[in-house]
Amino acid sequence: MFVAPWVWQLSIAIITLVIVGDLIYQIRKPHEPTFKESAIQSVIYIGLALLFTFLITEVWGARFGGEYLAGFITEKSLSVDNLFVFLVIFTKFAVPRRIQSQALLIGIVLALILRGIFIALGAAAIERFSWVFYIFGFFLLYTAVLLIWDTLKDNHDDKVPGGKVTAFIKRHFPTVDEYHGSKLTIVQNGKRYITPLLLVMIAIGLTDLLFALDSIPAVYGLTKEPYIVFMANAFALMGLRQLYFLLSGLMERLKYLGVGLAIILAWIGVKLVIHALHKNELPFLNGGEAIKAVPEISTELSLGFILTTLVVTTVVSLIATSDKKSGKAKKSVKSKTK
Repeated sequence: MFVAPWVWQLSIAIITLVIVGDLIYQIRKPHEPTFKESAIQSVIYIGLALLFTFLITEVWGARFGGEYLAGFITEKSLSVDNLFVFLVIFTKFAVPRRIQSQALLIGIVLALILRGIFIALGAAAIERFSWVFYIFGFFLLYTAVLLIWDTLKDNHDDKVPGGKVTAFIKRHFPTVDEYHGSKLTIVQNGKRYITPLLLVMIAIGLTDLLFALDSIPAVYGLTKEPYIVFMANAFALMGLRQLYFLLSGLMERLKYLGVGLAIILAWIGVKLVIHALHKNELPFLNGGEAIKAVPEISTELSLGFILTTLVVTTVVSLIATSDKKSGKAKKSVKSKTK
């Protein structure tokens, strides 16, 4: 798949314009998006991402269109798990709802920059060393085990990424406890202080770094094309801010989404290991010769498996938490009637 430099430049320019426009709008009019506003914008972003599948298919063929679609769905699913962590960060730092939107948008910009770096590094490593697929594959399997463990232990609410870093900053730099709009620092009595919003941005940045370590190997397990990897990530991150406000009331009910994501990561991890065996150059494995006893997993099969896993885990989560939700509703009604 050959992607001309001007296509890269145009794609990056359009994405940059969209994000910068959104950022300027948020800075000028900081507010909490309504459900309707979030729903409309989410549909637009997801619709554009899905339409891009047809563009990829038309220009480069159905194979690459399928790889992009599988990559986008995987990255979008993983980005929902990001939202759980963002919710924890905002809760721990008591971020006012009206500036959460801006914090999310800056976090998305940081995520795109970090993932762009990792995509370039991953592409260079894959080009030179086929054994990198082993590392990616086993790392995803390890991540899947950790994710299942955290989900079953219900640890989403216990950890704040960058907690030690932000604690270090608070100990060694002057900080204030109050938010001052969108300001990251303020000057009081001739002395500069760090606001809680800067600490939030540091926590979000570290979260982006951790999630990039998972998501980039995952999408490289579905396609080897850097352009597809980048666009799948870009479309998954664009609209993440709107998705947060759209799903903020529903996230507590997606109880087993982490299990579904872990299964998907494990699947892609196995796919990467099988691919590595087919490309094997390690001298201590089969004398450096390719091992093709197990057939490679096709993109079509992966796409079907990913969609099925997401649907099943979402439905099971909603069913499992429906009684809990109805119980809360009954409690609320009783308290109002007293």
